[in-house]
Amino acid sequence: MHIQQYLKEIGRGKDGARALTRAQAFELLGWILDGHAQPLQVGAFCLAMRIKGETAQEMAGFMDAVHARLPRTAHAASPVIVLPSYNGARRLPVLTPLLALLLVRQGLPVLLHGSTTESTRITAAQVLEQLGHPAAQALQTPQAGELLHLSARTLLPGLADLLDARAAIGLRNPAHSLVKHLNPLAASGTHSLVVGCYTHPEYSISMEHTHAEAGSHALLLRGMEGEPVADPRRQPALRGIIQGCKVLELHAETGALPVTPELPHGLDMAATIAWTREVLQDQRPVPAPIATQVQVICDLHRQLAALPATQGAQA
Repeated sequence: MHIQQYLKEIGRGKDGARALTRAQAFELLGWILDGHAQPLQVGAFCLAMRIKGETAQEMAGFMDAVHARLPRTAHAASPVIVLPSYNGARRLPVLTPLLALLLVRQGLPVLLHGSTTESTRITAAQVLEQLGHPAAQALQTPQAGELLHLSARTLLPGLADLLDARAAIGLRNPAHSLVKHLNPLAASGTHSLVVGCYTHPEYSISMEHTHAEAGSHALLLRGMEGEPVADPRRQPALRGIIQGCKVLELHAETGALPVTPELPHGLDMAATIAWTREVLQDQRPVPAPIATQVQVICDLHRQLAALPATQGAQA
């Protein structure tokens, strides 16, 4: 099929649109990522998918298309924790760097990838730079106790272009959901746990279905301001998925807010960096919800380490 035929399938409105198969979604997004679609066709794709909504098969196919275009890296001796960071801070501080460095302190390899389409937000990458962790210039496999972070544009320029289309169109598109499922090391055969976050409860179901379709590994939670880190003020629900199957579920804390830690304002980078350093240096306690998240990730990491090596793609 040609791209126009795919657009006819998905562009018939909320009730008339037809879902693509996983293979069709792979082909369609592949054309877009490779720059073979005209700007009007990219815009039509974004709007049609926004109206129709993505199925789990389509999202898995989109992931396949991205994974197929990423370089194969060295196989890691230990499962890698993947932190997609695409929202940044607005009102609350961006604490994804704290989560990443707490996991590194536990001896886990961590890969953080991200960008933001809103220039007014502070990103995890900016905080990590100030904490002495410069961004990588190419995709690599982090080893035990190592943090690697890089931008979506470094990962795949075509994907970054699709993310940036939001500025021109004014609406999200499948790329904004896709990156929160994305495992950049899929081609290497390395088992990776993607810490995926959602902002609305209904997305937790669609994310779980996508990982079930892909047979992948994830920890899902309602992240703080769309970041893959637990809100330090209240324990969120946590759902662990191994090979597409749910293996762990912790329910969200309910009731009145407990005594909460004093947090810097989200747009005060200096205060966020100072607060993060104080926690890492044990001058402040690790907030209980984040400590729980670290423990859950460590538990899932042990389960992944016990699995046999894969051949890539579905890792």
